Amino acid sequence: MTAVPMTTTATRPLGWLRHSLVLARRSLAKTTRNPGPIINGVVTPALFMVLFLYLFGGSVAGSTTGYLQYLFPGILVMGAGLAGMVSTGTNINIDLKNGVTDRFRSLPISRLAPLLGSVLADIVRYLIAVAVLFGLGALLGFDGAGSFAATLAAAGLAIGFGFCLSWVTVFVGVLVKNANTVLAISFISFLPLQLGTSLAAPVATLPGWLRNWAEINPITHVMDACRALLTDTPVGDTVTTTLIWCAALFVVFCPLAVRAYSRQQ
Repeated sequence: MTAVPMTTTATRPLGWLRHSLVLARRSLAKTTRNPGPIINGVVTPALFMVLFLYLFGGSVAGSTTGYLQYLFPGILVMGAGLAGMVSTGTNINIDLKNGVTDRFRSLPISRLAPLLGSVLADIVRYLIAVAVLFGLGALLGFDGAGSFAATLAAAGLAIGFGFCLSWVTVFVGVLVKNANTVLAISFISFLPLQLGTSLAAPVATLPGWLRNWAEINPITHVMDACRALLTDTPVGDTVTTTLIWCAALFVVFCPLAVRAYSRQQ
């Protein structure tokens, strides 16, 4: 009798996606027991919004209400990007250190699945952060003039960029041996990336050296695109530039992360 070869789940169509979703659910289950990443991803940008609003609102825009219309889109991007930068790579590094990923390698699943599953779980965290920030923004007086479709587009753009940016810290999390080091690298990178932008004031008002950095900083383009969509002002090439940056980050760092993960012993 001729033996019938078994078809592993790894070779089935879209098997990598099913495996990633299962591992994303595992990551979310961990979050319910340790909600620290969600709290950090929501509270930190919310604190920045309140502090910047009442510290700089009068001097920059003449009123806190007027300044909030400028500030909120940047805080929205911060809410989507911060959680990915700080938590994603750290969680993956902890799994590597604890031997969890060794069990994954013994299973007939794609090498992409453990990494993608963690990043997909972060999208849920981004959605929660964005929803909370919109609620807080409305309470403080944000009433963007953009349409509902434009508002959804701005939220989607911020979350999409956060997804692509997460792959940078996934790559770092796989390469670095210590979770505290990953956390330190992510936080140190966060400061110039998030604050050296048009977040608190227009780029044209910044000192020359900081303006030069802000103009090439990809997060500036994301913030400007979201600001234009939410306030119904001309978009220009900001959305296109943001999408190009998203594609570049994903195309470069996703394969690098998967390759580094596959080479781990």
